[in-house]
Amino acid sequence: MTALSLENIHKSFGQVDVLKDINLTVEPGEFIVFVGPSGCGKSTLLRTIAGLEDATSGTIRIGGRDVTMVPPAKRGIAMVFQSYALYPHLDVEGNMALGLKQAGEDRKIISERIDTAAKMLSLDKYLKRRPSELSGGQRQRVAIGRAIVRKPELFLFDEPLSNLDAALRMATRVEIARLHRELGASMVYVTHDQTEAMTLADRIVILQDGRIEQVGSPMDLYNDPANQFVAGFLGAPSMNFLPAGPLGMPGATLGIRPEHLTVGGAGRITGRVTHVERLGGDTNLLVTTPTGETLTVRLFGQHPHQVDDNVALDFADRHIYTFDQDGKRLKN
Repeated sequence: MTALSLENIHKSFGQVDVLKDINLTVEPGEFIVFVGPSGCGKSTLLRTIAGLEDATSGTIRIGGRDVTMVPPAKRGIAMVFQSYALYPHLDVEGNMALGLKQAGEDRKIISERIDTAAKMLSLDKYLKRRPSELSGGQRQRVAIGRAIVRKPELFLFDEPLSNLDAALRMATRVEIARLHRELGASMVYVTHDQTEAMTLADRIVILQDGRIEQVGSPMDLYNDPANQFVAGFLGAPSMNFLPAGPLGMPGATLGIRPEHLTVGGAGRITGRVTHVERLGGDTNLLVTTPTGETLTVRLFGQHPHQVDDNVALDFADRHIYTFDQDGKRLKN
């Protein structure tokens, strides 16, 4: 039995098609991440799964049960939002217990579930504090705890780390990964952050313009993109693209990742350094070619290159990607 099945999901707002023929299966215990540019439909798709938006057509099944017309509270899901959505007048324990109390759950079971979730999230010392007395990371953990105590069939996360600073995002990301391992739960997670997607997902779903472009494991998508959009979307710094013809390559466009460009060698590409980013462990160069393309070169370690240096760049042919004029990957 699958954890989630989306069959031909279509969603329109008036005359605007937001989701177009979405088909996806999520297996029990799988961590799925939706990514894509702003406006691609990833949050709308999550809200449609949750029942906060109605699908215009198609079927949604959770745990094998058709929930397409079932209200959110009866779908067996728990959702964690970008905003913490905590009740300010309730303490941590009260916020985590509220949903169970409203469902008429036994008081002893509520206490046991809160105790378990609080220990998992290191919140056991803060149960009597109100949200105003907590840090942003602690508030988000309370929101996650509120979802855990419900023991849902499916966890839904809508950009839950967006309001946290960089250090807290990393710490909370590690916590979510640990929770997934411990709970063995099925999770669907929306983010615009590639690092979150690459580090958390069993499989990534890349969306563009309301359609699924490609589904696969993080490394499968990184190493074997189906088209130019996927190739350029995953990776930071992103893949470089330049005309294939002048370099004697097939297709219309050549793609090469920044870490696969080297300075020196045969020097099939020449250019001028226009910017240098010194990151300690890495050095990124922006190099502008005589024909106007700007390429990013990622060098490991520290390097002495300066702005206005003239450099020759090279690459190993096994690392290149070629695409036709429509952006479809050419494989050979």
